[in-house]
Amino acid sequence: MNTTSTSSDVALPAVILCVDDETNILNSLQRLLRRQGYKVLTIDSGAGGLKILEQETVDLVISDMRMPEMNGAQFLEQARQRWPDTMRVLLTGFADVESTMAAINKGEIYRYIAKPWDDNEMLLLVKHALERKHLEQEKFRPELLAKRQNEELKSLNASLELKVQERTKDLRKVLIGLENSNELLKKNFHTSVSIFSNLMELRTGNIGGHARRVAELARKLAMQMGLSQADTQDVVLAGLLHDIGKIGLSDSILEKPLPMLTSVELEQVMRHPVIAETALMPLDKLKGAATIIRSHHEQFDGNGYPDKLSGFAIPLGARILQVANEYDAIQHGNMLKARLLPTKAYEFILESRGKRYDPSVVDAFKSLHSGAQSNQKVAVEMNSKQLKSGMVLGKDLLTNEGLLLLGEGFVLNDALIQQMTRFEHIEGYGLTYWIATPD
Repeated sequence: MNTTSTSSDVALPAVILCVDDETNILNSLQRLLRRQGYKVLTIDSGAGGLKILEQETVDLVISDMRMPEMNGAQFLEQARQRWPDTMRVLLTGFADVESTMAAINKGEIYRYIAKPWDDNEMLLLVKHALERKHLEQEKFRPELLAKRQNEELKSLNASLELKVQERTKDLRKVLIGLENSNELLKKNFHTSVSIFSNLMELRTGNIGGHARRVAELARKLAMQMGLSQADTQDVVLAGLLHDIGKIGLSDSILEKPLPMLTSVELEQVMRHPVIAETALMPLDKLKGAATIIRSHHEQFDGNGYPDKLSGFAIPLGARILQVANEYDAIQHGNMLKARLLPTKAYEFILESRGKRYDPSVVDAFKSLHSGAQSNQKVAVEMNSKQLKSGMVLGKDLLTNEGLLLLGEGFVLNDALIQQMTRFEHIEGYGLTYWIATPD
């Protein structure tokens, strides 16, 4: 049976439309073609043929030339303009060269055949016409498939962009809320960001305290390298918020180390620095941090992301944050397939000097690491009843669930001590306060 293929590769009979004002001609064509397994439609006028084409998918049109009102040339011309993929054959019973040429030129017919026709010749012509149509479809199928896939990809990207915009708006609302809160929150902006960072870690899949540890190491590196107080503050804020762009990622992605991600998942992860910058940039106090966060996955040798920066084109704060972030991530399984002990993580940083990392930052990191033991601060454990105004926290104050309440270095006052006491009463357990001892 002669068939044509659909987009789903299900074989269906080829559809042939016969147009002629003579009933006996239509009947003859119908009998001849149906015996070959074709689906045959018949109509006695060009106008009627156009209506059928509007309603049916037709593979081949066989039209008589001489018909009232609309001749074959006129009909086939309109058919070509509106349904260019439908093959067209002219059936003519008289020697009208001019009309036949008009059909060839305007209707761009495949072939013409004279009446009365030879059945074998007619069947061979139909067979060749349908084969040509099939070849043309196969020729353009890869192009059509690519076009459809591109459209689907555009739709998917548009959907993802919309989701990112929605998440970004939500993040902006949260951060703008921090910016516009009461005077006490403004005076303790750094602590507020620390608390938000700690809450954010519950969503981003990081080991508890990752952001705090990164921010603290980044602060020490910035001071070791002589950055100004304002620039150091930007580095610390960037450390606390560097993973904020991951908040829109799925749980399945957040749970995997980078080497275990698929190419599609990795592409989504690699967008998080840009998303974070977009969310933070509208806040004046966080513009410097936003710039640092965008570039904290760039590498000194130019193999990082998202902008493929290299060397000193990478902001210094980002070069510092990269070392602090990856030193912690290496130890907790976020970066490599397996966790490394602190000594091995330290060796990884040193071995990547001048490749992944800025040599000057690695040198500062090495100096810090060498003097870490001698520079440790001494802190005394206390409960809330022992607290007095003016005491300084020697370590971060955490809840039993690991959430940050107050950061290391925070100076206590009477109002804050009362708030902590009320918190303990509501939660039903006492907090552990590590108070720095005087030098």
